[in-house]
Amino acid sequence: MENYTQEKKYLEAKKRVKQVKGFYAHLIINVISILIIVSINLMFSPWFHWFWFAVIGIVIVTFIHWMLVFGQEKFGFGKEWEQRKIQEYLNEKK
Repeated sequence: MENYTQEKKYLEAKKRVKQVKGFYAHLIINVISILIIVSINLMFSPWFHWFWFAVIGIVIVTFIHWMLVFGQEKFGFGKEWEQRKIQEYLNEKK
């Protein structure tokens, strides 16, 4: 039984590392994309800064990804929240 719990913890940690790596890759790609979008805008139409629309969209999507990877635990959601709710419902008197 102990081997099973260790293996389960290992698989959960591996999954978590994959999520974090995915977020950092997403962040790097977004920073590069923003730089490219801003430079294209300033080269071809410097009188109108339309890049702000794209930058705002990219930042919103990055924030949502951050919330999914890191923010849930910081704001009280995630596995601990699920366990607390399960215990609360199990202990609830009918």
